[in-house]
Amino acid sequence: MTEFITRQQVDEAVVAIRSRAHIQPQVGLVLGSGLGSLAEAVESPVFIDYADLPHWPRSSVEGHVGRLVIGHLEGVAVLAMQGRAHYYEGYSMAQATFPIRVMQFLGIRTLIVTNAAGGLNLSFRAGDVMRITDHINLIGMAGLNPLRGPNDPSFGVRFLDMSQAYDPALGALAHSVALENAIDLREGVYVCLAGPSFETPADVHFLHAIGADAVGMSTVPEVIVARHGGLRVLGLSGISNVLPLEGTTQPTRHEEVLDAGRVLVPKLTAIIRGVLRAMKA
Repeated sequence: MTEFITRQQVDEAVVAIRSRAHIQPQVGLVLGSGLGSLAEAVESPVFIDYADLPHWPRSSVEGHVGRLVIGHLEGVAVLAMQGRAHYYEGYSMAQATFPIRVMQFLGIRTLIVTNAAGGLNLSFRAGDVMRITDHINLIGMAGLNPLRGPNDPSFGVRFLDMSQAYDPALGALAHSVALENAIDLREGVYVCLAGPSFETPADVHFLHAIGADAVGMSTVPEVIVARHGGLRVLGLSGISNVLPLEGTTQPTRHEEVLDAGRVLVPKLTAIIRGVLRAMKA
């Protein structure tokens, strides 16, 4: 795959998916590190390995199964991604967000994106779920924007408004569902870094100072492409650990992310199921 993607590449992936799954998905789900088991709740699933789809980026990260799960959840047709590709794995931003572009041309109009994130807000605790209200595109500010390069008008406009990247109505719905399920749903600003190294104490201090509540290595590029394609977005971060503002001798480990994912899955499952149920109603 070249650095930039084309409409032909997107169409080829769309045809490959439609030839295997005869369901019109309405909602796309992107499941992050340790959260892939959420797809096990999908009813009458059709599984498609990423390796079987043309141009589809594959993840090498532990906890990312690497397949699509297409079926129904709470009566809504969904396409769930068990794992995502990341910029730090060597893909361009356009390549890493290729699946979102494919969702657009599959006719999906709503994206629910999840991630595992480090908590920067001092009131957060490991195991919390945070609804993303906004984001700081730190790597995009440095030039790594997924919309960089030639703009195909069929994808979206050249200059994209991002004033409401995360759909307020979907956010309110998520809070209502969380309340019904006695889940303390936090909210805040997510900041995206390139990774794969974790943050230094000085990084953490800086990110906290500029207004970020959680930090991770994904999601923001996907949300930009989703909004470019006209999709509504609900973003949910699973807080895997809380990053101290001062130096610490306790290293941050990827295993922590996976362990926290096991705690977070029931909460995320309840929220996502409730949102889908309300959307169907």
